Amino acid sequence: MDLLVNFFTDYGYWAVLFVLIICGFGVPIPEDITLVSGGIIAGLYPENVNVHIMLVVSMLGVLIGDSTMYWLGRIYGVKILRFRPMRRILTLQRLRMVRDKFERYGNRVLFVARFLPGLRAPIYMVSGITRRVSFVRFLFLDFCAAIISVPIWVYLGEHGANNREWLAEQIKTGQSGIYVFIGLIALFVGWKIYKARKSPKE
Repeated sequence: MDLLVNFFTDYGYWAVLFVLIICGFGVPIPEDITLVSGGIIAGLYPENVNVHIMLVVSMLGVLIGDSTMYWLGRIYGVKILRFRPMRRILTLQRLRMVRDKFERYGNRVLFVARFLPGLRAPIYMVSGITRRVSFVRFLFLDFCAAIISVPIWVYLGEHGANNREWLAEQIKTGQSGIYVFIGLIALFVGWKIYKARKSPKE
């Protein structure tokens, strides 16, 4: 986190935007830590960095990165697997798994994907490859998910800028909370599917 804070301090909003975009490509930089780091520099240097502008920049970075993965899948289709860097993000096994998730849960997978760092990029890419969803709908679902998580991390970073130990604890708590949230969504979706399958028999 300290490395990101120093980098963002030197280069400001553009650095945050750049890192969040490459996070969308599956680069192994934790998105939540990036967002928190952006909030930290807003808390440390409020005269130079406005936290609300940082939030807007962060949202743009997240949405641009996610949209790029969608369009790579939509333009190149399965041919994208010929590119070695992309095969690290989207293996044949992941492609089959994500397609299966789309078949079972539909476009709801796109909303949940924002909270699944390891599967986020493959899911967005497959949504473009399969063309199951228009770009407008993809962007809407991605925005709805991002508007939940992004403000939390940015404002948390700003609030805890001068107390890193407290902030580290809150990050752990927030990550656990997100997993609980995902679990509740999964249970709800499973219950809806079970009820839908059971009702015709009744």
